[in-house]
Amino acid sequence: MSRATPVGGWWREFRTLDVEVAIRAALAAAVPLTILVATGRTEWAAYAAFGAMTAIFGRSEPYGTRVRTVTTAAVVQITATGLGILLSIVHAPLAVEAAVLAALITAVIVAYNLLGVTPSGPLFAVFGLLVCAAQPIDDGTGWQRWGVAWAAAAFAWLLAMSGWLLRRAAPGRTKAVFRDLPRRTPVRTRGWTDPRLWLNVVQNVVAALLAGAAALALGIGHPYWAVVSAVAVIPPARAAHTAQRAVHRVAGTLVGVVVTALVLWPDPPPWVLIVVIAVCQFGAELLVGRHYGAALVFVTPLALTVVHLASPVPLFGLLADRVLETVLGAAVGFLAVLAARRFVEVRPMPPPTSAMPSVGPPASDRP
Repeated sequence: MSRATPVGGWWREFRTLDVEVAIRAALAAAVPLTILVATGRTEWAAYAAFGAMTAIFGRSEPYGTRVRTVTTAAVVQITATGLGILLSIVHAPLAVEAAVLAALITAVIVAYNLLGVTPSGPLFAVFGLLVCAAQPIDDGTGWQRWGVAWAAAAFAWLLAMSGWLLRRAAPGRTKAVFRDLPRRTPVRTRGWTDPRLWLNVVQNVVAALLAGAAALALGIGHPYWAVVSAVAVIPPARAAHTAQRAVHRVAGTLVGVVVTALVLWPDPPPWVLIVVIAVCQFGAELLVGRHYGAALVFVTPLALTVVHLASPVPLFGLLADRVLETVLGAAVGFLAVLAARRFVEVRPMPPPTSAMPSVGPPASDRP
């Protein structure tokens, strides 16, 4: 959006597509969590949250394309949570968890790039895998927990596709109420031959493993946040290698931690936390395409509140872990970006072809 855009035009952009996406994401998170609170199963909140992330995908795609994108994302989120649950049940050693993490990162990046899924990074899948693997499951409820992820993903899928019915219900008002859906992401049948894709795979796998190993060596709680932060600051394949996301992530997280402290310090009841999650999800989706750092101010309390709802821990330790591991993970991700940039300078990558169009930075890689 240019500086010349009038205030009315600026608000109209928010009022249409961005608000539509933000409402979908907020409902996808809030409705399953409300059901879990009402049934006394708040410890299953994380599984619902990761299934609900399906609604984030297919942001401005027409519905013929979106059905492919959102279905792929749902399968990935369900698979990631299922693998995490399995790792927790069998008490898998760290070496096995690291191997599963590397395989998941590789599979998601390749599949998302071949199928034109945006955002094309493995962030949400990695987040789901590691958090679910960290949740203790000693009561034989693994299938039920996975079922919660399935149900949340199915609900999010329906929400993501709901605009099709709304647009058909009011065809005469479509242009006045709904923004056009311009983005078409083609299937890249030969995308696997692009060396930039595999460079991105190596970046993410190495950064994730190094960040996780460093967090464990330092004895910081919640080591998965370091892994998530490392993956989050690495741009997708064929995007510019820039350090801006690392700076925005750290700055936004610091402010978001202060917001989280103000929210959680009074120890509010679960229904208040659900409202906070919904508001934060709405704000994150509204801002993530415009300023990544500002979006993190909402993303941080969103992620921390979900964790607190699922398994309450002392607040200071929770916030300190988030800050330390965000800085650690962002630093590792930043080094991966620098290494890739140097590699490209020494061995220039071929430009995008018509079969493998260039894509910009992801719209909402942000937990």
